[in-house]
Amino acid sequence: MNTSSDAVRAASAPWWAKVLRRLKIDMPLGLAQPRLWRCAVATIVAVVLSLAACAILVRIGTAVWPSTTGYDHFRFADYAKLTIIGVVLACLAWPIVCLLSTRARWLFFRLTIVVTVVGLAPDAWIVYKGQPIEAVAVLVAMHIALALLTYPSLVLVAPQPKRRH
Repeated sequence: MNTSSDAVRAASAPWWAKVLRRLKIDMPLGLAQPRLWRCAVATIVAVVLSLAACAILVRIGTAVWPSTTGYDHFRFADYAKLTIIGVVLACLAWPIVCLLSTRARWLFFRLTIVVTVVGLAPDAWIVYKGQPIEAVAVLVAMHIALALLTYPSLVLVAPQPKRRH
C-alpha cells in the first residue's frame, strides 16, 4: 500500500534509485537464487537445443538457398564454438540477474532482447562487407533461435524461487 510519505520519498529519491526501481533491481543478494544443479541442467539443455537448432537452420538455409552451401559460417565447428560461448554466457548471467532482482524473469527477458539485438551487429557488419544476404539471414535466424531456446531453458528448468528466509 502506497502512503503519501512513500510517494514523497519516491519522488525525492536520487535518479539512480529510480532507475533501479524501474528495472526491478531490489538486490536480494542470494535470497532468491535458483539451485546450482538446476542451473547446470538448464545450461546443458540450452546448449544442446541451441546446437540442434543451428544445425537445423543451416540445413533449411542451404536447402532454400543452395548457393549458401559451403558458406564458412555454416561449418559446425564455426557456429558451435560461438553458440556454446554465447549460451554459456547467458546461462552465467541468469544467476547474476537473480542476485540483483526478485523479479529476475522480468529483467532477464528484457536483457535477452537487448543482447540479441546487439548480437545482430556482426551480422549487419558482414552484410555491409559483402557477405551473401541469404547466408546472413540464416545467421540472424540462428541468433533469434538461441534467444528463444536459452531464455525458457533457464527460467523454466532453473526457476528463481521465491525469496528464501
